Amino acid sequence: MAGGDGMGPMAMAPPHGSGHAPTGRMPPPPPAGSQHMSMMHMTFFWGDRAVVLFPGWPGSRGAAAYVLCLLFVLALAALTEALAAASRYVARRGSAAAGRVPASSAALLTAAHAARMGTAYLVMLAVMSFNGGVLLAAVAGHALGFLLARSRVHPGGGAGAAAAAAAPRDRELAHAPDGSKA
Repeated sequence: MAGGDGMGPMAMAPPHGSGHAPTGRMPPPPPAGSQHMSMMHMTFFWGDRAVVLFPGWPGSRGAAAYVLCLLFVLALAALTEALAAASRYVARRGSAAAGRVPASSAALLTAAHAARMGTAYLVMLAVMSFNGGVLLAAVAGHALGFLLARSRVHPGGGAGAAAAAAAPRDRELAHAPDGSKA
Protein backbone atom coordinates (compact mmCIF):
# COMPACT_ATOMS: atom_id res chain seq x y z
CA MET A 1 0.00 0.00 0.00
CA ALA A 2 2.85 2.42 0.70
CA GLY A 3 4.27 2.03 -2.78
CA GLY A 4 5.85 4.79 -4.81
CA ASP A 5 2.62 5.86 -6.53
CA GLY A 6 2.83 9.40 -5.03
CA MET A 7 -0.62 9.33 -3.48
CA GLY A 8 0.49 9.54 0.18
CA PRO A 9 -0.58 7.42 3.14
CA MET A 10 -4.22 8.58 3.32
CA ALA A 11 -5.16 8.17 -0.35
CA MET A 12 -7.41 5.21 -1.04
CA ALA A 13 -8.27 3.52 -4.29
CA PRO A 14 -11.96 3.31 -5.17
CA PRO A 15 -13.62 -0.04 -4.44
CA HIS A 16 -13.35 -2.74 -7.08
CA GLY A 17 -16.18 -2.81 -9.54
CA SER A 18 -17.01 0.89 -9.24
CA GLY A 19 -16.15 1.58 -12.84
CA HIS A 20 -13.52 4.19 -11.93
CA ALA A 21 -9.91 3.45 -12.68
CA PRO A 22 -7.36 5.00 -10.28
CA THR A 23 -5.53 7.85 -11.97
CA GLY A 24 -2.79 8.43 -9.38
CA ARG A 25 -3.57 12.17 -9.24
CA MET A 26 -4.54 14.27 -6.21
CA PRO A 27 -7.70 16.40 -6.37
CA PRO A 28 -7.12 19.94 -7.63
CA PRO A 29 -6.47 22.66 -5.04
CA PRO A 30 -9.41 24.96 -4.15
CA PRO A 31 -9.80 28.16 -6.18
CA ALA A 32 -7.65 31.10 -5.07
CA GLY A 33 -10.57 33.20 -3.81
CA SER A 34 -12.23 30.52 -1.70
CA GLN A 35 -12.19 30.52 2.10
CA HIS A 36 -11.32 26.81 2.24
CA MET A 37 -8.53 26.09 4.68
CA SER A 38 -6.04 23.65 3.29
CA MET A 39 -4.81 22.47 6.69
CA MET A 40 -6.36 22.08 10.11
CA HIS A 41 -4.04 21.78 13.09
CA MET A 42 -4.40 18.53 14.99
CA THR A 43 -1.62 19.27 17.49
CA PHE A 44 -1.08 22.32 19.69
CA PHE A 45 0.69 25.18 17.99
CA TRP A 46 1.72 28.70 18.91
CA GLY A 47 0.94 31.67 16.76
CA ASP A 48 -1.56 34.42 16.09
CA ARG A 49 -2.94 32.93 12.87
CA ALA A 50 -5.51 30.67 14.48
CA VAL A 51 -9.16 30.22 13.60
CA VAL A 52 -11.23 30.18 16.79
CA LEU A 53 -15.00 29.61 16.98
CA PHE A 54 -15.92 31.46 13.78
CA PRO A 55 -14.60 31.05 10.21
CA GLY A 56 -11.75 33.47 9.60
CA TRP A 57 -11.66 34.83 13.17
CA PRO A 58 -9.13 36.01 14.16
CA GLY A 59 -7.35 34.33 11.24
CA SER A 60 -4.74 36.49 9.58
CA ARG A 61 -6.10 39.79 10.96
CA GLY A 62 -3.00 40.33 13.08
CA ALA A 63 -1.90 40.27 16.67
CA ALA A 64 -4.52 42.75 17.92
CA ALA A 65 -7.39 40.54 16.72
CA TYR A 66 -5.67 37.51 18.27
CA VAL A 67 -5.36 39.28 21.64
CA LEU A 68 -9.05 40.25 21.41
CA CYS A 69 -9.84 36.58 20.74
CA LEU A 70 -7.83 35.51 23.79
CA LEU A 71 -9.65 38.06 25.97
CA PHE A 72 -12.98 36.79 24.64
CA VAL A 73 -12.10 33.19 25.55
CA LEU A 74 -10.84 34.31 28.96
CA ALA A 75 -14.12 36.18 29.61
CA LEU A 76 -16.21 33.18 28.48
CA ALA A 77 -14.34 30.88 30.86
CA ALA A 78 -14.70 33.34 33.75
CA LEU A 79 -18.42 33.72 32.97
CA THR A 80 -18.77 29.92 33.12
CA GLU A 81 -17.42 29.93 36.68
CA ALA A 82 -19.59 32.91 37.66
CA LEU A 83 -22.70 31.13 36.37
CA ALA A 84 -21.77 28.05 38.39
CA ALA A 85 -21.52 30.19 41.53
CA ALA A 86 -24.83 31.88 40.78
CA SER A 87 -26.51 28.51 40.33
CA ARG A 88 -25.23 27.32 43.67
CA TYR A 89 -26.37 30.53 45.37
CA VAL A 90 -29.91 30.28 43.96
CA ALA A 91 -30.11 26.59 44.86
CA ARG A 92 -28.97 27.24 48.45
CA ARG A 93 -31.32 30.19 48.86
CA GLY A 94 -34.29 28.16 47.61
CA SER A 95 -33.50 25.05 49.64
CA ALA A 96 -32.86 26.98 52.87
CA ALA A 97 -36.26 28.67 52.69
CA ALA A 98 -38.57 25.66 52.63
CA GLY A 99 -36.56 22.59 51.84
CA ARG A 100 -37.83 22.73 48.25
CA VAL A 101 -36.97 25.00 45.37
CA PRO A 102 -39.89 27.20 44.29
CA ALA A 103 -40.90 27.25 40.62
CA SER A 104 -39.37 30.68 40.02
CA SER A 105 -36.04 29.51 41.44
CA ALA A 106 -36.25 26.31 39.39
CA ALA A 107 -36.74 28.35 36.23
CA LEU A 108 -33.82 30.59 37.18
CA LEU A 109 -31.65 27.55 37.95
CA THR A 110 -32.55 26.01 34.60
CA ALA A 111 -31.69 29.21 32.72
CA ALA A 112 -28.39 29.57 34.60
CA HIS A 113 -27.54 25.94 33.89
CA ALA A 114 -28.31 26.34 30.18
CA ALA A 115 -26.19 29.49 29.99
CA ARG A 116 -23.35 27.81 31.89
CA MET A 117 -23.38 24.78 29.59
CA GLY A 118 -23.46 27.04 26.52
CA THR A 119 -20.44 29.01 27.67
CA ALA A 120 -18.62 25.85 28.72
CA TYR A 121 -19.14 24.31 25.28
CA LEU A 122 -17.98 27.51 23.56
CA VAL A 123 -14.80 27.45 25.65
CA MET A 124 -14.30 23.78 24.77
CA LEU A 125 -14.74 24.51 21.06
CA ALA A 126 -12.28 27.39 21.31
CA VAL A 127 -9.69 25.12 22.91
CA MET A 128 -10.26 22.64 20.08
CA SER A 129 -8.59 25.18 17.78
CA PHE A 130 -5.40 23.59 19.20
CA ASN A 131 -3.83 26.99 19.76
CA GLY A 132 -1.62 27.12 22.86
CA GLY A 133 -2.56 30.73 23.63
CA VAL A 134 -6.27 29.89 23.53
CA LEU A 135 -5.70 26.98 25.93
CA LEU A 136 -3.83 29.24 28.36
CA ALA A 137 -6.55 31.92 28.08
CA ALA A 138 -9.25 29.35 28.86
CA VAL A 139 -7.39 28.01 31.90
CA ALA A 140 -6.65 31.54 33.12
CA GLY A 141 -10.29 32.51 32.65
CA HIS A 142 -11.52 29.54 34.68
CA ALA A 143 -8.98 30.35 37.41
CA LEU A 144 -9.96 34.04 37.46
CA GLY A 145 -13.66 33.20 37.50
CA PHE A 146 -13.15 30.77 40.36
CA LEU A 147 -11.11 33.33 42.30
CA LEU A 148 -13.69 36.07 41.89
CA ALA A 149 -16.91 34.08 42.15
CA ARG A 150 -16.30 30.94 44.16
CA SER A 151 -13.19 31.20 46.31
CA ARG A 152 -14.86 33.35 49.01
CA VAL A 153 -12.18 35.99 48.57
CA HIS A 154 -13.82 39.41 48.67
CA PRO A 155 -12.14 42.44 47.08
CA GLY A 156 -10.95 44.96 49.65
CA GLY A 157 -11.78 42.55 52.44
CA GLY A 158 -8.61 40.79 53.45
CA ALA A 159 -8.74 39.88 57.15
CA GLY A 160 -11.75 42.16 57.75
CA ALA A 161 -13.99 40.17 55.38
CA ALA A 162 -12.87 36.90 56.90
CA ALA A 163 -13.60 38.25 60.39
CA ALA A 164 -17.04 39.50 59.30
CA ALA A 165 -17.88 36.12 57.79
CA ALA A 166 -16.76 34.32 60.93
CA ALA A 167 -18.55 36.72 63.34
CA PRO A 168 -21.94 34.93 63.41
CA ARG A 169 -20.22 31.60 63.99
CA ASP A 170 -18.09 33.10 66.78
CA ARG A 171 -21.19 34.52 68.47
CA GLU A 172 -22.74 31.07 68.55
CA LEU A 173 -19.58 29.57 70.03
CA ALA A 174 -19.02 32.32 72.59
CA HIS A 175 -20.08 30.51 75.73
CA ALA A 176 -18.75 30.74 79.23
CA PRO A 177 -16.91 27.65 80.52
CA ASP A 178 -19.97 26.66 82.57
CA GLY A 179 -22.14 26.38 79.43
CA SER A 180 -24.02 29.66 79.82
CA LYS A 181 -23.88 32.34 77.16
CA ALA A 182 -21.47 35.14 77.93
